[in-house]
Amino acid sequence: MAKKKEIRAVLRLKSTQSDHVYYTEKNRRNTLGRLELRKYDPVVRRHVIYRESK
Repeated sequence: MAKKKEIRAVLRLKSTQSDHVYYTEKNRRNTLGRLELRKYDPVVRRHVIYRESK
């Protein structure tokens, strides 16, 4: 039997300014594209863009 694909996926959001990483979830049915959020980066101590990575 085929394995069913999960609706909620665990993502890794990587900072564009440093190597810091956030882990979060997204609903694959509602958000088809790659996620991009503006979050606080403690390494550079300011808000930066975090992008979904593999």
